[in-house]
Amino acid sequence: MGKTYERIDGRLRTFIEAQPIFFTATAPLSGDGTVNLSPKGLQGSFAVLDELTVAYLDFAGSNAETIAHLRENGRITLMWCAFQGPPNIVRVHGRGEAVFRDDPRFKELLTRFPDIDPTPHGLRAIIVVRAEVVRDSCGYAVPFMTYDEDRDLHGKRFTREDDASLSEYFAKKEHIATSLDGLPGLPLPLPPSTV
Repeated sequence: MGKTYERIDGRLRTFIEAQPIFFTATAPLSGDGTVNLSPKGLQGSFAVLDELTVAYLDFAGSNAETIAHLRENGRITLMWCAFQGPPNIVRVHGRGEAVFRDDPRFKELLTRFPDIDPTPHGLRAIIVVRAEVVRDSCGYAVPFMTYDEDRDLHGKRFTREDDASLSEYFAKKEHIATSLDGLPGLPLPLPPSTV
């Protein structure tokens, strides 16, 4: 049976911090808009900031749907599944915000991710999520799968970019500055990196 939690702490916090992958889901307000579901990984790119707030690093990619949806309405759900050990699924439903590189909070937030070097990954923003509902469920149907290691392809691809070339890369992509549904996405050009 599922359970609702008051906060992200103890066993719950230990579980989500131990997972090598999680998923984010967002959607625009428009009823016929595109729902977005994204996998997130890379060890060290997720942090629990306090008992009701989590954050993750948003790296370079081909789209910026999550950012666009958060800019429009702030709604987001994060989900973790146990692919090893006892079955479990945890969801955090809440309000999210993209903290961009020129935000005064950016540099301090970045200190909450000491176990990853964001430089080679084309860091675009830090997504901060304030939990409104925290629930778990059984996860009995989630298969066992093993985690071998993070792929190194993302870092290899984006390590050769500086701020100017990264902005040029994003400008060439159809759904970075504007979402699939025409919402404002990642502000371009990127502000200079503070890392």
